[in-house]
Amino acid sequence: MATPEEQLATMIANIPDKTGKTLEEWIDIIQASGLQKHGEIISLLKGEYGVSHGFANLLVSKSKETGEEVDLVAEQYSGAKADLRPIHDAIVLYANALGGDVEVAPKKASVSLRRKKQFALITPATKTRVDLGLALKGEEPEGRLETYNAMCSHRVRLESTADFDDEVKAWVRESYERAG
Repeated sequence: MATPEEQLATMIANIPDKTGKTLEEWIDIIQASGLQKHGEIISLLKGEYGVSHGFANLLVSKSKETGEEVDLVAEQYSGAKADLRPIHDAIVLYANALGGDVEVAPKKASVSLRRKKQFALITPATKTRVDLGLALKGEEPEGRLETYNAMCSHRVRLESTADFDDEVKAWVRESYERAG
């Protein structure tokens, strides 16, 4: 199975074949649109150009690599927390595969995953752990699924990409489905 980094590299390499334009051409289109918000740009790419959601999300992210959104994630996973970045990337890659309506919204200290409403929150909590908050109100906490806070009813503590296993992915999928 390919790593998240390998999957991302494959998607980037496939941009011209799957979308009909190079990454540079898409970045020019995005910049010329004058749009700033992630969701608005995704809507433009999907609606006006017929780009699939996964590629639209990738194109927006790549277009903002010198902008605030990518910088926020890069700052979260800098220094002592740098080794946690693959966990974040694996979660985002999986979430984007759930459906064409996932919005990835970086904040200063976390990344929100939203549909019609937030369904997950990725937070590099310590030097060795990412907290994955999930909106699973009504679920009994058991095993790795713990109670959390008002924003996300539950959390799972992840210390490696191996911790983001089928059990955790099932909880992410359930949270995603509830947010629709």
